[in-house]
Amino acid sequence: MTDPLGDMLTRSRNAQMRRKSKVTTPGSRLRANVLEVLKSEGYIRDYSSTDYGNGRSEFEIELKYFDGEPVIRTIERVSTPGRRVYSAVDSMPRVANGLGIVIVSTPRGVMADHSAREQNVGGEVLCRVF
Repeated sequence: MTDPLGDMLTRSRNAQMRRKSKVTTPGSRLRANVLEVLKSEGYIRDYSSTDYGNGRSEFEIELKYFDGEPVIRTIERVSTPGRRVYSAVDSMPRVANGLGIVIVSTPRGVMADHSAREQNVGGEVLCRVF
């Protein structure tokens, strides 16, 4: 797999189109950090980790719906393995005029765009969520 984060986002998007309540994805630290941001911003209910030994783990993501519609309207990868996208704090993109979030990987960790602006750090723009 060349893009593990893109795979997780696609699995979540496909599961929400089929109105699934949960989706599983292989585990990694980057995925855990992105899931933590999605949980703290209210886009997913929760996630849990299952460890299978010899370094393999899996996340089970509980998707969130409101009035039968998915909370996440769009979730798309911005920075890909073939084309990295970096942004300074003053040119950080806004999603839907501030209603959505951009998840950024900074030297201080993975965080939402508003947290990066508060801490005055830029970094790699991982994905866009609305």
